[in-house]
Order: sequence, then C-alpha cells, then structure tokens
Amino acid sequence: MVKRFRWQNIYLALVFLVLYIPIFYLIFYSFSQGHNMNHFSGFTWAHYQELFQDQRMIEIVLDTLLVALLSSLLATIIGLLGALVIHRVKKPMWKNTLLSLNNILMVSPDVIIGASFLIFFTFLGFKLGFGSVLLSHIAFSIPIVVLMVLPKLNEMNTSLVDAARDLGATQPQVFSRVVLPYIAPGIFAGFFMAFTYSLDDFAVTFFVTGNGFETLAVEIYARARQGISLEINALSALMFLFSLVLVAGYYVLNQYNSSKKGRKRRMEANHNR
Repeated sequence: MVKRFRWQNIYLALVFLVLYIPIFYLIFYSFSQGHNMNHFSGFTWAHYQELFQDQRMIEIVLDTLLVALLSSLLATIIGLLGALVIHRVKKPMWKNTLLSLNNILMVSPDVIIGASFLIFFTFLGFKLGFGSVLLSHIAFSIPIVVLMVLPKLNEMNTSLVDAARDLGATQPQVFSRVVLPYIAPGIFAGFFMAFTYSLDDFAVTFFVTGNGFETLAVEIYARARQGISLEINALSALMFLFSLVLVAGYYVLNQYNSSKKGRKRRMEANHNR
C-alpha cells in the first residue's frame, strides 16, 4: 500500500526547523575558540570552564532553580485546591466566573502583570527581592496548575467516589486513595509547566526583582546589552540539556502511570471473569 504524501508533514518539519535551528546555532558556537559568533575558529571547552568558574552566574542559576522549585510546589498545592473548589461549584454562572478570574493571568500581557505586582509591592512597602519574585511566580503559576488539573477532575467518573463511600471510606481516604491517584497526571503536568514557566520568565521578574537578587533571564538580558559572550552560549546549551531531561522525565513518568493503569485494568478484567 502506497502512503499518501502529506503537505502538513513538510509544514511541521519547517516549524521545528525554525524553532530549533537558532538553539543549535547557539550551542554550536559555545564550542568555538573565538569570542563571537561571526566565525567558528576551532573546538574548545573553554567557555564551559569559564561558566563554572563564574561564581556570580552559578549563584544566579541556583537562585533561579530555587525560585522555580518553590513557586511550582506552592502553586501546585494552591492550584490543586483551587481546581477542587471550582469542580465542586454546581451553578454554571459561578463556575464560569471563577474560571474567568483564573484565566485572567493567562491572557494578560506579562508587562501588565509585572507592573501590577510592582505597584502592589511598592504600595505595601514590601522589599523587592527573593520574596517578591517568589510570590509573583506563585501567582502566575496557579492558573496553569488549575487548567491542568481541572480537566482530569471533569473526566473522573463520580461512581468511583460513590463506590468508595459506600464501602465505608472517609472523605480523606476518598481523596487520597481515589481522587488523588486519578488526577495525578494532571498534577504532575501542572507542576512541570509551572516549573518551566518560572525558569524562563523575564517580563514579570524584571519588574519585581530588587538589588542583590536576579534570576537567570534578567542576568542574561543585562549581559546581552553589554555584548554577547560565548559563556552565555554555554549556559544556554546546559539549560537546553536540562530542559530535555525534564521533558524526558515527565514522559517516562507519564508512560509509567499509563502502563500502571493498564495493568490494573487487565487485572480487574481477569478478576471479573
């Protein structure tokens, strides 16, 4: 059987080329002996050595990872509770109102969000720095988690919860043994999305960061204004590799959960026979 030619495959390939060629271009020149990206002048690891010897950059990377981890964890907890509340609302008007309020931060420009947080923190007299960045990242990550968890709650069969209650399970047991395992993929997806959003956020962080504390995106922007250093290329290569590890980890975890559910269904089917 002859496979039909599909133009959408060419379009998809072009999209991936446009997205990945600049990234591989940066990575390629991170191994150049030169000091710019005008000409590749020989292979070297010198820029990676400079990166690991740059104490300030290492501290900024660690601070960025710390903010991303803490904000995604807290946003996941708050977003999970928010999704549960929205799911329990019965009146369509109130549910749509809550969803609209949740989605405002998703559709609002980052510049507006960052300026709003800056005005808010200044009005409260809150010192800009680690705390202001962390709170801002939690705030814009919560809607992401809600949008990831809520579809899983809507997909869940209510008969599972009713059956657990009929068997004598308490409300905490129903949540921990029935609801939580079912919506776990949505929770993990929300966590990973919040983590990546926090890692690469620039606009909001630029407004709310203070003297003495910076994240990676803000630092790269500041250095780029002074002239691109190939040390930034080396850092970009490592961050790209880190992102690939995150995606691979999420994929493996997702596959594990899917296979686990499949085995459970087969065991139940064999038991019913």
